[in-house]
Amino acid sequence: MVTRRNPAAVERLPDGAALGLALLVGSAFVMVLNETVMAVALPSLVADLRIGIATAQWLSSGFLLTMAVVVPTTGYLLQRCTVRQAFAAAMGLFSAGTALCGGAPGFAPLLAGRVVQASGTAIMVPLLMTSILAIVPTSRRGQVMGTTSIVLAVAPAAGPAAAGIVLSALGWRWMFWLVLPIGLLALGAGLRSLHIANTTSRVRLDVVSVLLAAVAFSTLVYGLTASAATDPSTSDSAGSGPAWPWIVLGAVLVAVFVVRQIRLQRTGRALLDLRACGVRDYSVPLVLSVAGYMALFSAVILLPFYVQVVLGRDSLVAGLVVLPGGVVMGLLGPPVGRAYDRFGVRALVVPASVLLCLSLWAFAALGGDSPVWLVVLLHVLMSVGLALNFTPLVTDALSALPRSLHSHGSAILTTCQQLAAAAGTALFVTVMTLWSARPGQPDEAGVRAAFVVAAALSTLVLAGTALLRSQRPAETPERAADERGTRDRTG
Repeated sequence: MVTRRNPAAVERLPDGAALGLALLVGSAFVMVLNETVMAVALPSLVADLRIGIATAQWLSSGFLLTMAVVVPTTGYLLQRCTVRQAFAAAMGLFSAGTALCGGAPGFAPLLAGRVVQASGTAIMVPLLMTSILAIVPTSRRGQVMGTTSIVLAVAPAAGPAAAGIVLSALGWRWMFWLVLPIGLLALGAGLRSLHIANTTSRVRLDVVSVLLAAVAFSTLVYGLTASAATDPSTSDSAGSGPAWPWIVLGAVLVAVFVVRQIRLQRTGRALLDLRACGVRDYSVPLVLSVAGYMALFSAVILLPFYVQVVLGRDSLVAGLVVLPGGVVMGLLGPPVGRAYDRFGVRALVVPASVLLCLSLWAFAALGGDSPVWLVVLLHVLMSVGLALNFTPLVTDALSALPRSLHSHGSAILTTCQQLAAAAGTALFVTVMTLWSARPGQPDEAGVRAAFVVAAALSTLVLAGTALLRSQRPAETPERAADERGTRDRTG
């Protein structure tokens, strides 16, 4: 049964909220876009900085690594800081890191700049989600989250396209110099006009949890990203030994972190409150959205390689191939959000998963003589499936939580997405590398094998949609109180 919302019940946003949300969405888009700009720039960086490809890939992996370390602390940070303070910290770090990258004389300063950039990005994404949940009435959350999906889904897809355009006309440093003024203007605008009220509390910081999260998530992501740089003939990861011990150690430390958080939840001192994962209507959409995020990175990682190495096209073409799909995702964001407000999650996610599954299996059939227009068409179809997937799943998951768990739910979601990005990168690159290294295999064999894995993953996502509820979950007393508070703020 599909639940339809009453259009007359749609409530307005508080005064000034639309401007504040627009500033947060725009800033987050610029920051998340920088997560994937290095995918196309790696050949230029290898030549200019005189480094190997295994070293250069850490400019992308280091970004993911930092995100995975910092995001778990944002649940605590957003409870202690006002929206304006958190925004200033996020945009200030991002702008400083961008300036360092633009002027970097070598690889080490460039990597340091990417780490500082990622620290700001790690704060901004949960801040955006928490702000939406704090001020947007339930009747309009789908519509607003539809716009936010531009940040969560379009920006990673648009990063390679933007980088390809800049690299074709200017040097790689301009990928940062062109962004720096935007970051500084956003920082000034936020300090002057960002007025989104939120409730702060002086919760105690568990230093052991911070250190444990930093070591656990950085070790796990390091192992995952290092495995993507493994030489199949030596089993060495970027010359530093096998990656699997790091993965095992990271997984064990993450388990220790989880156990500690469960213990600290009893006294309200958890760095990351995992009670959100016990809410079924949060955990099921969370798992499906994370799997979809891995599918997105299959295109982000594999298509530039396929276009440049297999089809023999330049970096500009590789970037432009994914641009139409990114534009489609951006255009579909708001209408998909409105459709979610009216029809609910299953009416959108089930057909979206079918489309995602079919497009990825079609990618697996591409060869060395496939036309570029077919690649563009398949990527557009895949983007439509992802657009219909992300907004309903993320909105449904976060809306199922009481206000006290909003910041933690956002942090968990973002942490899982970063782990999915790292795991997806490792999985697809490793499969592609190992399969291509087999004797007598053509160049496209590795890409095809990696897409087969991505398509199999999308098939599991399709099967998992059966677990979604067809209508909103029953209202709890705490959620009902949250809704009354939202109505009071909207007048």
